[in-house]
Amino acid sequence: MLRPIVAICLLFFLFSCEKKTEIYQVDEVSEYYPLQIGKYIEYQLDSTLFINFGQQKVVVTYLIKDVVDAQVVDNLGRPSYRVLRYIRKNSSENWLPSFAYLVTDADNKLELVENDLRYIKLINPVRQDVSWKGNSHIDTYTTDLNFRFLDDWDYIYDSVGVPIEINGMEFENTVKVFQRDEFLGQDPDIPGTQYAEKNFAYEKYAKGVGLIYREFLHWEYQGAQPGRDAYYEGYGIKLTITGHN
Repeated sequence: MLRPIVAICLLFFLFSCEKKTEIYQVDEVSEYYPLQIGKYIEYQLDSTLFINFGQQKVVVTYLIKDVVDAQVVDNLGRPSYRVLRYIRKNSSENWLPSFAYLVTDADNKLELVENDLRYIKLINPVRQDVSWKGNSHIDTYTTDLNFRFLDDWDYIYDSVGVPIEINGMEFENTVKVFQRDEFLGQDPDIPGTQYAEKNFAYEKYAKGVGLIYREFLHWEYQGAQPGRDAYYEGYGIKLTITGHN
């Protein structure tokens, strides 16, 4: 009589192990940021600027193309990839080189170095609510660098495995990396406001493709003073994928 009971218990144990394996199976950063020489993604870039001494906000639109150009070694001796960015105003113009940045997939994280700033864009495992300090390699305290607003950002995985559609392209498996939603001070539309600051950022990645959407906005408002009008300073970026190979 004991043998059937033992068999049933064994089957239940095996089934439980199999279910746990399925539940805790997670993706890795390499699946959401594939790096092969020749891979490219094209985007529409909407750049927010404050002009006329900070009195006017404008949005300027470009087309950009990021191409994985070569495998190199970073300053820590790790295998990395150089990505070249090309830019043009519209599809009738030729692509012009803009700048290069470095991507390193190592040590269970993906780092991106742009304009000498090192960001930790993704980490393992890619799982809902996993968080990390994405700007921890950036010097936010040297006053003449003006990067204080990047201090202590908590990146967190949100909406893991969600399908979305962008510009007629369907992406079955995406992840959102929430980075910041912060407002300091008082609404600039309120009379007498002397200071306000807005920081907002998140990115979306598609499995097998890479970065498909990005929003970033940072501005500071300084209220009017005797002999000086109120003004804004800062910038914003919106990247929306338009094509890829």
